[in-house]
Amino acid sequence: MNSLITRLRSLPPASVVTFAVAGFLFLIFFVYPIGITLKEAFFGPDNTFTLEFVSMVFLDPLYLEGLINALKMAIFSTALAVAIALPLALIADRFIFPGKAILSSLVLIPLILPPFVGAIGVRHLLGKEGSFNTILESIGLVNAASPIDWLGAGGLAGVVVMNALHLYPIIFLNVTAALANLDPAMDEAAQNLGCTTWKRIIKITLPLIMPGVFAGCTIVFIWSFTELGVPLMFDYTRVTSVQIFHGLKDISGNPFPYALVTVMLASTILMYIVSKLLFGRSNFAVSGRASMAAAPKHLPRAQSFACTAAFSLVTFLAVLPHLGVVFVAFAGDWYNSVLPSEIGFSNFAEALGNEVTLSSIGNSITYAVLATIIAGIVGVAIAYIVVRTNIPGREALDAMAMLPLAVPGLVLAFGYLAMTREGQTFDFLVFPEAASQSNTGFLRLLGRMLGSIFSKVMDDGNPIVILVIAYAVRRLPYVVRSAAAGFQQTSVSLEEAARNLGASPWTAIRKITLPLIAANIIAGCLLAFSFAMLEVSDSLILAQQREHFPITKAIYSLFTSLGNGDQLAASLGTWAMLFLGITIVGAGILLGRKLGGLFRL
Repeated sequence: MNSLITRLRSLPPASVVTFAVAGFLFLIFFVYPIGITLKEAFFGPDNTFTLEFVSMVFLDPLYLEGLINALKMAIFSTALAVAIALPLALIADRFIFPGKAILSSLVLIPLILPPFVGAIGVRHLLGKEGSFNTILESIGLVNAASPIDWLGAGGLAGVVVMNALHLYPIIFLNVTAALANLDPAMDEAAQNLGCTTWKRIIKITLPLIMPGVFAGCTIVFIWSFTELGVPLMFDYTRVTSVQIFHGLKDISGNPFPYALVTVMLASTILMYIVSKLLFGRSNFAVSGRASMAAAPKHLPRAQSFACTAAFSLVTFLAVLPHLGVVFVAFAGDWYNSVLPSEIGFSNFAEALGNEVTLSSIGNSITYAVLATIIAGIVGVAIAYIVVRTNIPGREALDAMAMLPLAVPGLVLAFGYLAMTREGQTFDFLVFPEAASQSNTGFLRLLGRMLGSIFSKVMDDGNPIVILVIAYAVRRLPYVVRSAAAGFQQTSVSLEEAARNLGASPWTAIRKITLPLIAANIIAGCLLAFSFAMLEVSDSLILAQQREHFPITKAIYSLFTSLGNGDQLAASLGTWAMLFLGITIVGAGILLGRKLGGLFRL
């Protein structure tokens, strides 16, 4: 104990304070929201423990069907994403082919638009009266009276395709990062012993890159299992995430939404543990960094163009939803035709004149900027502690910062909604004029104080504080990973030299280290900002009033309205797509292959 106190005293006070503050915020805005959800799921009105609500999820045929459909959605989406990403990563790592540089960069395209927005375009392309059926009808392959339902009965096929086309870059980035660290000498040794190309891939390459594959698949699986926006857009209602969304209407008196969230959380944790035991138990990355850089090989002309064709085909398929959204945005009339019969800017003009659209853009910018500032400051501080100090528990701090990637956004969003309802401990974050009277001790004093402050700048029902917190927590891992990579690449001797010349620790960091890792910090903040701008789960659940809608909630509201709502939603989605595309490309330029490390648990 004395040695621990001595070590703590030898550390910079700022590091100790940062560690304590980060841990405190983690307990309040990560552990507590999950805890209150579990409490409502396992304790009845008389505060007695019960398994009735959770067991009903498995006994009720409707809830059980939703859980099974969510599992199907996750398994099929992950399998399709792996089938797309793994061959492309191997081709990009091993071979040189025409257009490789630009095609490898275009892999990021699917990330520039939430899949639930792309669903607008896909419905026009692959719906029964969509472009594809129209083409087939014109050449006599489809009967106009009975067109093919390409999206599948109930929408499962459409959801799976949208998820896979949106998420395969995460697996691609993780696999390419893993391939970059392989020692090519191992592959060459197997080749010299007569091992064929396919056998080398199966016996050597795949086992060695399995941690990277596992890291990408874990995120894709959890993301797909808890996806909310795409099922809503495809009217795929019998899935757990949508059942939770519809259960928000009577959250105060209904324990079953809490039980559904609890089962979803437990399912993702169980799936992660099982996958870790099956695929992540062994340390396959024993080879460390490559002893020499792998040299991509030139292929014969036909094979090199085949590689180009493979990349181009996947890119085209991934771009189709985006093109569909753009076409819908510019379309005056698009029904039972290959392309819109009328093209114009009327939808954009109407969208810009819509009060929901204009306010949502301003709201999203405000929420995202504030969230990025918080995530940037906290993320860089955590990265510094993890990489530069010997403070006890820094590994736990690093793991804590990464947990938002493993916990479904839907679960956290629901927990934030539960903890800020009127009468709850943290209701002052949304209802400052009605700070909870049930708080005791420190929390009551804190609620009263913050409630009085918030009431001067926001009205009751304004979710800006809790949305900013939710966005910041969800995107904190990107900043931590990016900043940590920068600290690892910058020699600590530079800081030590500055201190030896009389500079304080803070001056050394501010004048020496931070400028050297500025590109990493900017890249992480760009990703945090862009994904916060188009966050789905938090926006759909926490923003309840129209004047507080962020962009994604406004898109959903417009899409479900009558008339040309889908065209107005597509117009807003096109603007968001352009904005997010610029930021992600910028982050990709700054980080290169290291971008995959931001999507790793």
